[in-house]
Amino acid sequence: MAVYEIVKFPNPVLTTPAKPVTKVTSNLLKVLDNLFETMKFAGGIGLAGPQVNILRRVAVVDVEDGRGRLDMINPVILEGRDEEIGPDGCLSIPGLYGDTPRFKWIRVQMWDREGNVVEFVETDFRARCIQHEIDHLDGILFTSKAVRLYREEAREVATRNRKNL
Repeated sequence: MAVYEIVKFPNPVLTTPAKPVTKVTSNLLKVLDNLFETMKFAGGIGLAGPQVNILRRVAVVDVEDGRGRLDMINPVILEGRDEEIGPDGCLSIPGLYGDTPRFKWIRVQMWDREGNVVEFVETDFRARCIQHEIDHLDGILFTSKAVRLYREEAREVATRNRKNL
């Protein structure tokens, strides 16, 4: 496996919609494996093709909740419910965070690694992460949705203050 270079803002590839995958190939599966390796190497919980200059609708997610890795090919959100504002960050925009509205409950359709169309429901933080990665595939950055942006230092202070409550 290989670790890709992560594209950083303001590179225009980050705001360019990705093209659908037309066929699952061994090369595509290697791309998914490399996306996962890159995400883990960078300390992330999600990574989409455009973030490594691959304009295809592929992304990986692992929020370290014990449920493991989710490889997404051509994912779309079919339905979302119960919007809430919560934290967002991005490997392509290091040091910047935002309070961003996202659905707590989503129904997603995608292809799995075998090319089968699957649907599933996801909730809470994992749903938030999936929405963030699908936004990347649509050329949308969390900064365009955030109701408030803040730097890493402010995030660390807020986390410390929450722990002291």
